[in-house]
Parts: sequence; structure tokens; C-alpha cells
Amino acid sequence: MPEGFATLPSLNALRVFEVVARHLNFRLAAEELGVTQAAVAQQIRGLEASLGLPLFERRARGLALTDAGRAYSGSIRTALAMIDEATRLLRPEPAHLTVSVTPTFASKWLIPRLGAFAECHPGIDLRVLATDRLSHFHTDAVDIAVRYGQPPFGPGLDCERLMAQRIVAVASPALFAQHGPPTSPESLQGYVMLHDAHDDWPEFTAALFAQHEPISARHMRFNQTSLAIEAAINGQGIALADQAFVASDIAAGRLQQVFGQVLQRDKAFYLVWPRKARQAPMLEIVRDWLRQQADDS
Repeated sequence: MPEGFATLPSLNALRVFEVVARHLNFRLAAEELGVTQAAVAQQIRGLEASLGLPLFERRARGLALTDAGRAYSGSIRTALAMIDEATRLLRPEPAHLTVSVTPTFASKWLIPRLGAFAECHPGIDLRVLATDRLSHFHTDAVDIAVRYGQPPFGPGLDCERLMAQRIVAVASPALFAQHGPPTSPESLQGYVMLHDAHDDWPEFTAALFAQHEPISARHMRFNQTSLAIEAAINGQGIALADQAFVASDIAAGRLQQVFGQVLQRDKAFYLVWPRKARQAPMLEIVRDWLRQQADDS
């Protein structure tokens, strides 16, 4: 081989080829790599052009490796594994794992528990990505996410229910110091309803005061549940929130549950992670810990 490996194809093209050879599907390869199908197809066409022979047969039902492609894929997989191992030995990666959650889930449920996690698992650097945007596991380097909804959550993903959603109404005890909490639709109209992006008040009041006209009250709206909870703590009105998010504030006396009514939904909070996890042993530790925290809350 010429000095400097002049005939070597691009490393990125070889990586794309290895993924496509495993999946025999451009779409699945694109999902794993976090790129578009067009980008994957372009890399494969360029690699075949540089080698001067086809690596795949394009069939009606998908792809198949040619004889040359099959032999090449085995060699390339071995070579990439050797490069990966050499790099790991040279620059060991820290034991970190990234969990994606919403800002409210992070501030009102996860963050208060992270100190206990650090004490139990000092060798794991747990990184929290708090965003309202739906994170992508490959492009955002996310290992596990907490998502609200119902499965399935996407191809190539595993999930399990973390905890059910139970919506309750909460307010500062000081808000009712003079007149007491509302007990009727008429008395509720004297308070400000604090809304988040889910806007559960119409359904909540319909269940609370059945056979009654919609309640006309003052409203204040926020894009995150945590902001509505903070407004309630500061005596600005009555908020609806998941019971798990306000449990510590109720225990500390900053909030009180206004009604016995609990709104339950079919949707729930789920743990979601790639079926082919990058750090399976560490991921199992974090999953077990999150499950235990949910069971204890």
C-alpha cells in the first residue's frame, strides 16, 4: 500500500458502510447515525465509485450485500473495532450518562434526588438535559429519556412506565387564610386559575363540579408547569400539577392540596432508551435507580 494510506477511502464513508451493512436499510442506518437517508445513500454511492464496484444490490424489498460487499463489511467492522479500542485505551471516556427530561420534571422531581444518586453511585457522571424540545438519542447524545405520553415512542426504542400522572389542585395556605379554600363553583370564581401548557382546568372543573356551567374566573398562563407551581407558592392563585411534582412543597407547607379531586389520565411518564444502548450496564443502574425513586415517591 502506498505510504500514507493514499488509497484509503474516507473514514466517515466506511463508518456509514458498516452501519448500512448491519441494517441493510438506509432509513435505519440514518436513524442510528443521526443523519438523513439521502446523506447515507450519497456516502454509499461515493464509496462504491471510489472502489469501482458495487457493495450492495438494490432490490424491491431492500438491500442485499454483494459477495464483495459481504467480505468487505467483515474486514471493515474488524478494522473499526480495532480503531475504537485503540482510541479508548489512549483516551478513556469518563463514565457519564445523559438523561433527557422536561424542565419541570428536572426541577420538581429529579434534581432534588440527584444528591442521593451521587452518594450511591460516585463513579457515574449523570448529566441532565432539561428541555421542552423532543431530544433525539443519537444527535443529542442522549442515553435515556423520561417522556410523557403513550407507547410506542419510535422505532428502535424500548420503554417502560415510570409513574402514572395524577393531577391535583394546589395553592399557598396563605391564599385561604381569610376565607378558606373554595368549596363551590361560585367561590372558585374569586381566585386566579394558574394554567400551564397542558391546560387541564376545563377537564378538572368539569369533573369536580359535575352538571355545572363552565366556571368564569380570572386566568394566568405559563408555558411550563414549574412556573405555575412557583406562582401558586407565591400566593398568586391555584395551580394544577402532577402530584409527584408538588409532594415536597406540600410536605414543607409551601402548598396545600385544595380539593380531594384527582384527575388521572391514560398517559403516563415513561423511561425510553435506544434498544441498542451504548452503555448498557450503566444504563441499567440508572434505570433501576429511577424506578426505585418513582416507587418511593
